[in-house]
Amino acid sequence: MFHQDNTTQQRRDTTTRTPSFMPNTLSRNPNSSSSSGAAGRFPRFGLNVDDDLVSSVVPPVTVVLEGRSICQRVSLDKHESYQSLALVLRQMFVDGADSTSGTDDLDLSNAIPGHLIAYEDMENDLLLAGDLSWK
Repeated sequence: MFHQDNTTQQRRDTTTRTPSFMPNTLSRNPNSSSSSGAAGRFPRFGLNVDDDLVSSVVPPVTVVLEGRSICQRVSLDKHESYQSLALVLRQMFVDGADSTSGTDDLDLSNAIPGHLIAYEDMENDLLLAGDLSWK
């Protein structure tokens, strides 16, 4: 049984708490080899530009091949270009794909024979991958 006083106290507590989307503490990557100077730092959080901040902010994307019921997840921050993404997609979805044969001319247009690589943007529009620069 809740009393009015408890409810008022709970409301007061929730208004003074830090919002759940804001981390209370962020730690610097111990493997980072950057200098401790002020350049390239986010002083409020104690982070350097070269920390693994991208991997914690950019979630993995879900890759679905039309006609298959199993989805796979890909971390885009682990790739340096569309070509490395195309290679991973080929290894995932093409049976017998070898990672060493024919990777020189591999791009998103021929990564998975008979399929186009597309993505859904924030407005649910279907766009071809590779139209924008990788960065």
